[in-house]
Amino acid sequence: MPTWKPAPDPTDPDAPAHADWTSLPADLLAFWRERHLTTLTTLRADGRPHVVPVGCVLDTDRRCAWVITSGDSVKARHLGARPDGPVAVCQVDGGRWSTLEGTARVLGDAASVAYAEQRYAERYRVPRENPARVALRIEVGAILHSRRV
Repeated sequence: MPTWKPAPDPTDPDAPAHADWTSLPADLLAFWRERHLTTLTTLRADGRPHVVPVGCVLDTDRRCAWVITSGDSVKARHLGARPDGPVAVCQVDGGRWSTLEGTARVLGDAASVAYAEQRYAERYRVPRENPARVALRIEVGAILHSRRV
């Protein structure tokens, strides 16, 4: 199972790990641009996983991934109770699969939500109107994937 992990940013010793996103295989990037639903796994307060279908966009420009959801959704509440909580996003197409592992934060500011909606529209479709929408920003710590993506 191939794994890509971010390298530390050598210019900022206090910054979280950032990736050399230019090292991602082209076929892996292409797989994350194809239209596939994904699953998002968050953790309940007691540590049990909560897995739900979502649309997720890998954002190589900002070195993260985005999910949009309603602010009162269970996934948003899990992450609100545990900021920077661990998450996994997985997509599957036959024998091809890829999982993003990392931490996520709920962002409700208009700029973050609009940006996440724009990225979502590029991969899926323009999202329906939702005044309660928030963006989940996932800081990717590792990308696992099948040998053939």
